[in-house]
Amino acid sequence: MSLVSLSTFKEYLPEVAGSDSDTELQNLLNRVESAIAAYIGFPRVYSDGQIEPKLEDQTYTLYIDSSLPDLPYVLPLSIRPVVSVTSWHSDVDRLYGSDTLISSSDYELDKVNGRIIINSTSGEAIEQGYRANKVVVVAGFEVAPDDLEHAICVYGAHLQRAKSTQGKNSTTQRDITVSLSPRTMPQEVKDLVNPYRVFRRIL
Repeated sequence: MSLVSLSTFKEYLPEVAGSDSDTELQNLLNRVESAIAAYIGFPRVYSDGQIEPKLEDQTYTLYIDSSLPDLPYVLPLSIRPVVSVTSWHSDVDRLYGSDTLISSSDYELDKVNGRIIINSTSGEAIEQGYRANKVVVVAGFEVAPDDLEHAICVYGAHLQRAKSTQGKNSTTQRDITVSLSPRTMPQEVKDLVNPYRVFRRIL
């Protein structure tokens, strides 16, 4: 299934009538959402072994080395938005036993920005080291925000209409050569999805 419904996507393709192309359009919609998920920065590997990024909310197992350098009580996650945290083990030895499980009462979750914040009253600390933090989360979009839904449909419609000229830079119509738009993600789409990107901090 895709985050955007097929019926919504078809609103952007008024030239497509009937249901004969539904399977083809659904496959395209799935691929477009995967491409946008990759552009946003969603992880490529999930707990169930899938390798294509998806926008819909699902379970991820994340391994995070350390807290934010200037905020030692904040653990940044590599995906957002986050729906919930299933479990969090902070263990520099990477055994992730029950004695390293951090209780949900010891932290709060910033769902929008994808961060876990240790409570000031908690005695817990975030371990620092290679894969020191194992976090199982449900993350992704439960419902598509309007601007993200629009971006998906615009990009999908762009690719659908370009199928007949795939691999060409120009075409000739009635002895007139017409330059074709590139098959890259349109700038309009990038502008819409850029606020959802997960940026990694480089020191």
